[in-house]
Amino acid sequence: MARADLIEAVDLAISGDWDGAHAIAQTDERDPVHRWLHAILHKIEGDTFNSRYWYRGSGHSYEDFPSPDAELQAIRNALSDG
Repeated sequence: MARADLIEAVDLAISGDWDGAHAIAQTDERDPVHRWLHAILHKIEGDTFNSRYWYRGSGHSYEDFPSPDAELQAIRNALSDG
């Protein structure tokens, strides 16, 4: 179910429901994909310090994508392909 939950969280983030997406992203602080999504959400929020914290352990970095929208689409594609 985690994959379906993460896809839901990405869709919520894309639609502008930061709180809904954040509630799902923070359910597993050890999982790299949860961490990646959590990092993107804090990037959207403008909380660079917190965002960079969540990127650690995600396999990605703050600078990897040109925009949060592109990054959300990348995470959605990764989840859909897997």
